[in-house]
This record gives sequence, structure tokens and C-alpha cells, in this order.
Amino acid sequence: MASATVLSKLPEPVRDLVANAAVDGSSDFGKSEKDKAEVTEWIEKIAQGEVAKPQNLKDLDGQLTPRTYLVSNYYTAADATLYGVLHPVFSQLQAPQYYSYPALTRYFDHIQNRPQVRKAASSLAPAFSLVSFDLENAPKPERKADPPKQKKEKVAAPADASSAPAAKSKKGKEVASADTKPADAPAGEAKAPKKEKKEKEKKPAEAAEGGKKKEKAAGGGGKAAAEEAGEPVPSMIDLRVGHIVDIKKHPDADGLYVEQIDFGEPDGPRTVVSGLVHYIPIEEMRDKYLVGVCNLKPANMRGVKSFAMVLCATSKDGKEGGIELIQPPPNSKPGDRVYFEGPEFENATPLPQLNPKKKIFETVQPGFTTLESKEASWVDPVTKSVHRIRTKDGICVAPTLVGASLS
Repeated sequence: MASATVLSKLPEPVRDLVANAAVDGSSDFGKSEKDKAEVTEWIEKIAQGEVAKPQNLKDLDGQLTPRTYLVSNYYTAADATLYGVLHPVFSQLQAPQYYSYPALTRYFDHIQNRPQVRKAASSLAPAFSLVSFDLENAPKPERKADPPKQKKEKVAAPADASSAPAAKSKKGKEVASADTKPADAPAGEAKAPKKEKKEKEKKPAEAAEGGKKKEKAAGGGGKAAAEEAGEPVPSMIDLRVGHIVDIKKHPDADGLYVEQIDFGEPDGPRTVVSGLVHYIPIEEMRDKYLVGVCNLKPANMRGVKSFAMVLCATSKDGKEGGIELIQPPPNSKPGDRVYFEGPEFENATPLPQLNPKKKIFETVQPGFTTLESKEASWVDPVTKSVHRIRTKDGICVAPTLVGASLS
């Protein structure tokens, strides 16, 4: 058997660990032919003894930054193998040392706490004893929100302003000069910012010279969503599939969780704070796939900055009636785009960041609900048309709640 052959190349304690941690012999070595080949490749590579050497940890940390598991989006024998060979190294590292490998430390801790791995490790004690990490005090990578746009200072327009060249933005894109006006316009017109602002809102397309298209936001499918100056619509909201790779209680707030959620981004998981401690047990939160709102302005929550929001269903009877995570369809992957059904929404690109002053989410949110089928949806308050919330693979749902509010 191919799996037995590749495992025979591993040192005995690691080989026993992988065998004892198996959940399903077939899926542990990959669910598809491509995954099977990748699992085998990883195990063979690890067996050569180079992967876990201290000088290679930085490279391994970089490879694991966007990943939850080594292969695809589920646990395989390759993960147990890597955990096994890393154990002698990580059991000797102190806080300042493992802090320098944030993705690798997060991965190692996640794998060692998987029930089947922990059970297998316990049967082989003390070879694979539990390694404790002080992750509460780990320096967290700072995710900075896009800086607010600064108003350009007005300058006196030249006499031949109608032929003035377009100014260039910081990103190098040509944009129409804010000071361009007809040569015979009154001198005082250049000092009318309110009027100029209204003109810009009416003609957002003129902000880019030559009709250049705006760049799509992450996960977008086509035309950009309406400008913030327009009527709020649900497609302005950036919804994505996320995977909780780590979760702890907030050190300074009894009702808050601090989660590390993988949204399939190259920078690694986002720190997210959610007030679910009194409604969903931490055991039911671990390793869960969910839907996240990813373009809210980052907010400080009792000293911890949160970079997204977990989308939940709240019972029509209120919080005491129950709160549930909105679940993406089976086989979803971190970063999968979540969108609203309907030709006006399906190909729209969400805004890069919702402007809190515009109250876009707050305006749209009352239409969020779960149907009799428990499917998550947005109901247009005017037309009463129903737009289910989905990914390319299926509809997002609440496990049990009907007529629930989503937020």
C-alpha cells in the first residue's frame, strides 16, 4: 500500500504518531489524486530531515502563513508528520524564539490540539508531550486600515486651465485635476469646495482620465459596486468564507472571544473580536468555517483591534433564543467569495472599506434574515424580492434558526 510505503521512511516515533492519529485511512492521505500526490510529496520531503532544521524554520513559516493545513483545507497525514518532526524543536523554544515564527507556531499549536493527534500523542508519551505557548502576549502583526483620503489643497488655476494636464495620484493613475475649470470661469469659483464636491458625487466616473476601470476589490466578480454616494446596497459588503484557526477568551472582557480567522489572505489570519462567549461555547467555535464581514473599519475592542466581523443569526425571540454562526456550504475554502443572488448583485465588487459615516451596513442589515429553509438571505424592503446569500458551491445557512436576524 502506497501510504504504508511512504510512512516507512519516517523515524519510528513519528511513524507511530501518524498511524495512531489517523481518522480515515483514505482521506488522511488526500481526498483527490492531486491532494494524495501532495501529501506523499510532503511526507517524503519531511522524512529527508531538512524541513525541521532550525535554519529552515523561517522558510516553513512563510509557506504556512496563508495556510491552515499543509495540503488543501483539511487535515491529512502530512500535518501529523510535520507536527511529529517539529515537536523536538518546539519543545525547546522559548517565547522570544517562537514569536519569530508566528504562522508556524499557530500551525503547530493547532495541530497538537486536534483531538485525534492529542490522543495519539498521549499514547506515545512522553515523546510528544503537549507544548505550551504564551500566545496571549505574542506581538500581533499590525493591520492598518487604508489611510483616509486627504483633500487636495486648492491652487489658483492657470489661464489655460482647460488644457492643463491631468494630475497623477500616489498610485500613479492619472486623475482629473480638481482645479481644472473653464478659462472664463469667475475667479471665486475655484474657492467653492462644496459645489465641487457635489459635482464629483454626480460624476464619479470622471475621477479617472480616459475612462480607466477601477481595480476590483478582493473576491469581486465584475463591475464595481455603486459608489458610497449612491443608495446603500448589500453588494457593497465584502463577505468571505473564514476558518477559525485559533480562539481564546479576551483577557480583559468576559463576554468576548479573540479569534484568528483565516480568510485566505497572504498576510495570514485576521484578528477578530466577537461577543459570543455567553451564546456559543468555545468548543463549538474551534476549527469552524463561517462567513465574515471583511470591509468594516477596524475597531478596538477592549484593547484588541478587530479586523472583521463574524456573521451570526440571532433568534427572532432575541439573543436569549439563541445565536448561531452562519455556515458556508460544505467544502468551502477560506477566502471563497460570498455574494447575494440576483443579476444586480452577483457580479458586483464590494467596496474596499465601508465608511462608518455612511451607515451602509446599518442601512442594509434590517433586510438580513433566514428563510423557512434556514437559508441566509437579504430581502429588499421595497420590492420584497429575496436574494439568498451564497458561494459558488451553494447557499449559506443557519443550523436551526428560522426568521432570524443576521448581524
